[in-house]
Amino acid sequence: EVQLVESGGGLVQAGGSLRLSCAASGFTGDDYGIGWFRQAPGKEREGVSLTSTSDEYTYYADSVRGRFTMSSDSAKNTVFLQMNSLKPEDTAIYYCAAYEPGGGTLRTEFYDYDYWGQGTQVTVSS
Repeated sequence: EVQLVESGGGLVQAGGSLRLSCAASGFTGDDYGIGWFRQAPGKEREGVSLTSTSDEYTYYADSVRGRFTMSSDSAKNTVFLQMNSLKPEDTAIYYCAAYEPGGGTLRTEFYDYDYWGQGTQVTVSS
């Protein structure tokens, strides 16, 4: 069974940076989707940065494009989210999520994802 564990959240001042990590395990194959969502109080869960092993494409929400970068360490089965130039509106619980099998177009809605981490809080102070 797939397990996702996030880490790296915390409190940071506006303009600062954080690097989130998602340690993944349990995938049954090499074809899956994985990435980051976030949810702030009163807001819908939003895809932040998402990718798929079967799609040469990484999705970034318009609100984070140019500031956030998703990367991975395949040897450690870990996905990262480097967050730079953080803004107070980035404050949210950040979730690592995945689906399998992959294939087709990259899924970008939370309800298309099968597995979720417990989330890590990111708070950006003004």
